[in-house]
Amino acid sequence: MLLWFMACAVMGAWFVLRDPSFDYRLIALGALLPDLVDAPFTHRAVAHTLVFAVGALVVVMLATTNRRPVRRHLIALPIGLFAHLVLDSVWANKALFWWPAFGDWGQSSLVPPVGIVLVREVVGVIVLVSVVRRFGLTDADRRRAFVQTGRLTPC
Repeated sequence: MLLWFMACAVMGAWFVLRDPSFDYRLIALGALLPDLVDAPFTHRAVAHTLVFAVGALVVVMLATTNRRPVRRHLIALPIGLFAHLVLDSVWANKALFWWPAFGDWGQSSLVPPVGIVLVREVVGVIVLVSVVRRFGLTDADRRRAFVQTGRLTPC
């Protein structure tokens, strides 16, 4: 599942932040990161926990002390991680979401049933089309600017 996480995280972040100078590429990367980190486990593991997302946020905040422009750029990564937790409904699995407070992260499947994956990806395509239209990414110059800077400006 790529489009579900990336497109929904970017669109959700835009609706909350409405900041054209934010790097939305890092939000998309952060939204994919838990599945990439946990892939070797073949199930949802440490990257699908609240500790991981909060830890990433703490690392960004500490590493960018007195460096506001860098912080403003890198904060998008933990925002994407939090978006993934919401979009993947990880909070519904108490042992996983609140690990280590409530035990092991268990053997929660990394891949949901095929039907759910298909529905999510279709919704992801619809949201992606909406992002492309809303921000004029059919225009080559606007698309190139997004790829280079990660910035989105509505048409």
